[in-house]
Amino acid sequence: MRLRLPEERPTEPPTGYKIAHPMLSQDGTRAGFTGVSLGGALPYGVLADASCVYGLRHRAPSRRCDCGFHCVHDRTVAEALLCTAEHRTAALLEVTVLGRYIRFERGFRYARQRVRTATVGPCVCGTVAAALADAGWGRPGWRALAPSCAGCLRGRTSVSLAGFARLGAEGLRVVAGKGASLALTGPGPSDDLGVPELAAEAALLQARLDWFQAQLARLGEHGPGGGGRQG
Repeated sequence: MRLRLPEERPTEPPTGYKIAHPMLSQDGTRAGFTGVSLGGALPYGVLADASCVYGLRHRAPSRRCDCGFHCVHDRTVAEALLCTAEHRTAALLEVTVLGRYIRFERGFRYARQRVRTATVGPCVCGTVAAALADAGWGRPGWRALAPSCAGCLRGRTSVSLAGFARLGAEGLRVVAGKGASLALTGPGPSDDLGVPELAAEAALLQARLDWFQAQLARLGEHGPGGGGRQG
C-alpha cells in the first residue's frame, strides 16, 4: 500500500523562483514570458493557468505526468541557471504559486501562477539594462526580448522596462541589475514614476532620437542634390 502525504493548507500562497525569457506580442500590446525547458513553446501571461503540454485532457499538474508550471524554493538555485550560455538573457522571476500544487524537495509543480517580479540582467555590453529589445528569435505571434542599454538598441523593436510592466499588468514589477526598480504597478500612463524610472525612460528616448537623427543625416547625404542622375 502506498502512503499519501497529507494535504497542505497554507495560510498564504507559496513563493517560488524560476527563469524565463520576456516576450512581446507581434502587435506590441501584450507582454509575457516563455520557459526555458518543458513548455517553452507556449508563452504565458503574468497571471496564467497551466495546461498539459502533451495535449492530454487531465488537470495540471497530474501525478502521472510532468505538466504544470515549475519553480524552485531557493532564489539562488534559480539564479545559478542564468550562468549557462543559453540562459544569459533570461529573466529571474519571483512567482506566487496558486491553485493545486505538488511539492518536491527543491520546488513546486503547480496549476496557476502570478509573476510578481521579473529581474533582468545587464545588456550584452555589460551596462545596466534600460529596455528589453528584440532578441532575434521568437514564437509564432511573439518576439523574444533581451536586456539592452539605451546605446545598444540601434533601431530594434524595444520596450522600456516600465513599459513592459504596464503591458504585463497584474501588478508586475520589472527590476534591472542590482535591484533598481524600473517599473511600478498599474497599466495607465499616469504611473507615479520616480527618478530612476524617469532617468531610464529619458535615456531610452535619447538613444532613439540619436538613432533617428543618424538615419536622417544618412538619407540627407543621398537626397536631392546629393549626387543624383543629371537630366
